[in-house]
Amino acid sequence: MSILPLLLAGLLIGIPLASSPASGDRPRQIPSKMHRVIEKTVELRYLLYLPDGYDTSERDWPLLIFLHGSGERGSELDSLKIYGPPMMIEQGHDFPFIVASPQCPAGQWLTLEELVALLDELTESYRVDADRVYVTGLSLGGRATWALAAAIPDRLAAIVPICGRGRPDTAEQIGDMAIWVFHGAKDGTVPLSSSTEMVNALYSAGSNPRFTVYPEAGHRQAWEKAYADPALWTWLEAQSRSRE
Repeated sequence: MSILPLLLAGLLIGIPLASSPASGDRPRQIPSKMHRVIEKTVELRYLLYLPDGYDTSERDWPLLIFLHGSGERGSELDSLKIYGPPMMIEQGHDFPFIVASPQCPAGQWLTLEELVALLDELTESYRVDADRVYVTGLSLGGRATWALAAAIPDRLAAIVPICGRGRPDTAEQIGDMAIWVFHGAKDGTVPLSSSTEMVNALYSAGSNPRFTVYPEAGHRQAWEKAYADPALWTWLEAQSRSRE
């Protein structure tokens, strides 16, 4: 066997590679940062309602996004029709808005990424008045309503969170958009304090939300009463980011 490879190997032993500095020349752990642009596909199933006159008019329409509670999660869209605007539409109620009701898969939470993507999809695909986008939700959906308002306050004209937990530390992010909060005083699932603390934080931040407390209402009764009140829908239709 030739001894040339052995000689070469011997010459290389102990010679450090130029790209591998000795351990004494660098810290054991190097502060680093990764910045990469990635694409992500999101998918949501939802019920869509187009108001009377949508197909025969070229006008832009207000958009209402309804966010359901934890009990309506799953893969059956019909389960959304038991409460709120989807129920009212099913019963024959006519809204002067486009209404989109997304469904959260079982055991999951709707993410802000998904909700913003849905808003983008709706505004690109339908004649939506960008100054009149409203969000309402109950319980788990009320919580998502607060979160979405804090994430994209510049895109929403009004929110209606019902018996949902908010984060008081986001009150300044939400700003002075139109807000009407509802809660039942006898709510045993989400305590009244969850809404009270959020409303107080908004007042401290310079906002002026409406706050309706139903003294004898529990968890479910709060949204049943709120959505059955014609004054809510009259108020909501009047809201616009342009504040004309």
